[in-house]
Amino acid sequence: MNSTEGPGDGTRAVRAGLPEPVKYEPTLPGPVFAAHFHLPGEPTGPYTYGRDSNPTWTHLERAIGELESPGRPVETVTFASGMAAISAVLFSQLRTGDAVVLPNDGYQALPLVREQLEAYGIEVRTAPTRDDAQLSVLEGARLLWIETPSNPGLDVCDIQRLVEAAHQTGALVAVDNTLATPLGQRPLELGADFAVASDTKGLTGHGDLLLGHVSCRDSVLAEGVRRWRKVVGAIPGPMEAWLAHRSLATLQLRIERSCANALALAQALDDRGEVSGLRYPGLPTDPSYPLATRQMKRFGGIVSFVLPDRAHAERFLDALRLVDDATSFGGVRSTAERRGRWGGDAVPEGFIRLSAGAEDTEDLVADALRALDEALPGSTTAS
Repeated sequence: MNSTEGPGDGTRAVRAGLPEPVKYEPTLPGPVFAAHFHLPGEPTGPYTYGRDSNPTWTHLERAIGELESPGRPVETVTFASGMAAISAVLFSQLRTGDAVVLPNDGYQALPLVREQLEAYGIEVRTAPTRDDAQLSVLEGARLLWIETPSNPGLDVCDIQRLVEAAHQTGALVAVDNTLATPLGQRPLELGADFAVASDTKGLTGHGDLLLGHVSCRDSVLAEGVRRWRKVVGAIPGPMEAWLAHRSLATLQLRIERSCANALALAQALDDRGEVSGLRYPGLPTDPSYPLATRQMKRFGGIVSFVLPDRAHAERFLDALRLVDDATSFGGVRSTAERRGRWGGDAVPEGFIRLSAGAEDTEDLVADALRALDEALPGSTTAS
C-alpha cells in the first residue's frame, strides 16, 4: 500500500463497498429482494420501500463511490441503465429556458435526448469534443455535458480546462466516463460536478446486465438526481446490483488486459495499408495522445478505424473468430461492429469500433490480422 495515495486500484476494486465482517456471514451479502420492508412507527430508517432504497444498492453505491472519489466524501446513485443515469442528470438540473451544451460526436442516443430537451423548452447547443470546441458555445449555459474519450470517434477534451471555464460562467459540468471507467480517469478529481457512466460496459464487464450510475460530491446535486430516480422509477434490480458489485472485484484485472489488448491491436492495425482513420488515445501517434497521457491513467479498451467501404468492413467482421459482431463494449469477450449500420453516427460506411476483451493478446491480434487478410478484395484465404 502506498502510504500517501492509499490502496492501489486493484486492492480498492476488490474491497470496495464491502460491509464490516460479521461472523458466519458472507463477505458480500446476497441480493435483497424486497418491494417493502417492516416499518413500525414513523418511517425514519434507511429502508422503507423498494423504489426508494435497497441494501444491495447501498453496497454497490458505496463501492462505486470509493472508485470514483477515493478518500473523499461522495454520493453515488445507481440506475437501471446508463441512459437512465444520463437522463437523471439532465432532467433533474435543467428547466425551461435553460441552455445545455452537448457534444455533437457523442453517444448515439444523445440526439434523442436533445429532442426531448428541446420539447421541454431547453436550448441545446452542440460542438465537437476535439480541441475543447464546446468552449465556443458555453456562455450562459446551465450545464456542460462532456464525453471523453468520445464514442465512437475517441476524441479527447481537456476536462479540467472545460470545468474551470464552465464554473467561471456558473455552469455545472457532467462527464460521461463510460469508456474510461474510474480506473482510466476520475472526472470528480478534475473538478466535474457529476461523473456519469453506463455500467453495462467496462465497469461490470461481462455483457450480462444493464446498469448506470451518477456520482457527485455535492449532496444537494445528488439529492436532485436521487429524487429523479424515485419519480421515474428507473431503479436497478437487486440481482443486477449484486452482480455488478461482484464484478468490481476483477475490474482492475479486466481493464489492464483490455487496455493492453487495445494498444496491441492499434499497433498492428497501424501497419495495415487498407486501414485509415485509426484512433486509440494510448497510441503515441494518435492526435489525442499528448492530452490523454496528462489526463488519463489508462486509455480504455476501444479502438476505432476505417476500412475502404461497407462491403470490406463486413467481410472483416464475418472473418473474425474471437471477436463477436455485437454492439456495446467493455466486456471480457471482444466485440466489434460497423457503426454505420445504426445510421446515427456521422462516420464512414467502413467505420469499425472494436472493443478489446480479455483474450490472450497474441491470439486476438492474430485473429484481427487474419480477418484483415481474408477481407482483402480477391482474397483466397477465407476459411
